[in-house]
Amino acid sequence: MSEGGTRLGVRKTYKLYVGGAFPRSESGRSYAVTSSKGRFLANAARASRKDARDAVVAARKAFPGWSGATPYNRGQVLYRVAEMLEGRRAQFVTEITDADGVPARKAGELVDLAVDRLVWYAGWADKIASVFGGVNPVAGPYLNVSKPEPTGVVAVVAPPMGPLLGLVSVLAPVIVTGNTCVVVASERAPLPAITLAEVLATSDVPGGVVNILTGRQAELAPWLASHMDVNGIDLTGCPADLALTCEQAAAESIKRVLRPRPVDWLADPGTSRMTSFLETKTVWHPAGV
Repeated sequence: MSEGGTRLGVRKTYKLYVGGAFPRSESGRSYAVTSSKGRFLANAARASRKDARDAVVAARKAFPGWSGATPYNRGQVLYRVAEMLEGRRAQFVTEITDADGVPARKAGELVDLAVDRLVWYAGWADKIASVFGGVNPVAGPYLNVSKPEPTGVVAVVAPPMGPLLGLVSVLAPVIVTGNTCVVVASERAPLPAITLAEVLATSDVPGGVVNILTGRQAELAPWLASHMDVNGIDLTGCPADLALTCEQAAAESIKRVLRPRPVDWLADPGTSRMTSFLETKTVWHPAGV
C-alpha cells in the first residue's frame, strides 16, 4: 500500500524459460521493451551465451524422453497447451495490442488463430509416421520401410512480427515431431513469448522440451548456429545479413537449416515445417526371411 492507502500494482517480471524454470540472465542484463507507440512496457531479460548454452543442455537432456513419447501423447500435450493458452486469452490480447498497435478485436482473432494452430498440429502428431513414412515399392525380393524420426535439438529464431501467432507457427511443428528446441524470441516484442512460456510451464510439456530466450538475436542466433550440439536451426526471424552469418556458422556442423522466406501466418501452414526437421530412416530386409 502507498502512504495514501492506494494499492500499488505488482509489476510483472519477464524472465527466461530454461529447463522448465524461469531464471534471470546469468549476466544480470535486461533491456527495455516498448509498445508500438514507444510507451515503456517492461524490462525483459537479455540472455547471454551462457544462458543459450544452458538452454541447449536442457533441450538435449529432454530429447530422449520427448522423442520417445508416443505420438498420441505428444498430441495430447499440444492440445493441453492450446487449452491453457485459451485460458489466458485476455493477457495475450493486451500484449499483442501493445506490441503491434492493433485493435483488441484483431488481437483476439490472432490469439484464437494461435490456439487453433496448436490444435491443428496436435491432430497431426499420430499421423506423421503414416503420411511421411511407410512401405516403399522396390524392384527386387526385398521389404523396404521408411520411418520419419526427429532431428534432435533445433534452434528457432522467432519472427519479429506476429509475436504469438508467428511464434506458435514455428514452435509447434518442431516439437510435435519429437524435437526439442531453443527459441530466440522476437527482439522487438518478446513479452508474448514469455507469457507463452508460462503457459507451457503449467501445461504437460516436460521441462527442457521448449526453452525460450529473450535478448539480441544478433548475439544469440550465430552462437546457436555454431553450437555443435544443435542439430538444426530455423532462421525465419533473421534478416538477410544475419541469416547468411548463421548459415555459414551452421555449415561447420552440417546442421539442417530452414532459411527465412516470406510467410503469411494467417494462411494454412501446410506440412513443410514439420518435415523440415525430420530424418528418414529406411530399412531393407530380404522378403520371405
